[in-house]
Amino acid sequence: MTTIRRFSCNDLLRFASVNLDHLTETFNMSFYMTYLARWPDYFHVADGPGNKVMGYIMGKVEGQGESWHGHVTAVTVATEYRRQQLAKKLMNLLEEISDKIDKAYFVDLFVRASNTPAIKMYEKLGYVIYRRVLRYYSGEEDGLDMRKALSRDVEKKSIIPLKRPITPDELEYD
Repeated sequence: MTTIRRFSCNDLLRFASVNLDHLTETFNMSFYMTYLARWPDYFHVADGPGNKVMGYIMGKVEGQGESWHGHVTAVTVATEYRRQQLAKKLMNLLEEISDKIDKAYFVDLFVRASNTPAIKMYEKLGYVIYRRVLRYYSGEEDGLDMRKALSRDVEKKSIIPLKRPITPDELEYD
């Protein structure tokens, strides 16, 4: 049995084992606390039997005008709980909050260009590669900015791919 609930401060002491995957970006405690304080609706944990952390999603809402969007900062599932569609459930929750509550135009995320399993999963969830960001990860590996249009973007303008790659300094941060 899996329970998905809002992330709490106590979870910061319980989720380290989920972050052991080499493809999972990890952050310092103040980073997690900032997300928890500013965007609590976008930070959820999946608990399993014995109150074990199975995975989590952390995100935010940002932008202006037609760039108003939900952003997936991190989504990860512990190795032993993969292939159970847990990441899909977490992603659907963030998308629903972005769409129904915050009325965002799209949801975006960044993924390592070499992370083929994640890219395929996101594509199955309806995401498209919007643009390539050169040397996004630690200045070495390219990142892919993937997007999924939400109901407010009727014409799907937010997911029309850019024709050229960009560099990290060209990214818009809010």
